[in-house]
Amino acid sequence: MDEFSCSWVKSLKRRRTSVFSATFAVLILFLIIVAFASPRQRSDGLSSNESKSALDGNEPRNEGLLSAASSSHRKLLKVQTDSANGVETHRIWGDKCSNSDIVINQGPTAPLPSGIPTYTVEIMNVCVTGCDISGIHLHCGWFSSARLINPHIFKRLRFNDCLVNDGKPLLNGRTVSFQYANTFRYPLSVSAVIC
Repeated sequence: MDEFSCSWVKSLKRRRTSVFSATFAVLILFLIIVAFASPRQRSDGLSSNESKSALDGNEPRNEGLLSAASSSHRKLLKVQTDSANGVETHRIWGDKCSNSDIVINQGPTAPLPSGIPTYTVEIMNVCVTGCDISGIHLHCGWFSSARLINPHIFKRLRFNDCLVNDGKPLLNGRTVSFQYANTFRYPLSVSAVIC
């Protein structure tokens, strides 16, 4: 019994040593990759080449700072709008919501007893700024269903225009779901929302 417990303890010590060695090797490898993979930046925001050209007189120092800061720290999205210039810019993490904050998932479920395929649809508010989104309209073609759908949850107003949640706000993180039955799956996509 003594020999067994002694060999067990030795085995445990070897395992601990090998785990520690492997963890240390991975940590060193990670530090090497991080050190050599990303370009080094000086504390003033300029890379070494940009600061040399700014100090040599090839480029004024202030303009170099502005161009370096604007190119690396400000990320803007261009969104098509109906305005006169046709393009409006928004910050990536702006305060407003957009069509992309509504996610639609749908998949097949068990068919009706008559054999008509059924589909479950989930419409989720995934707004990262915590916004409640109302007036959710979907592109839905000539949507119809052999199974009755509560019109307060989902209804077709006209061709290619369906209203979700009776136009009321879909709270942040919440989901509205329903099932429909048809011989084919309708492609559904967000057409408009109100923030």
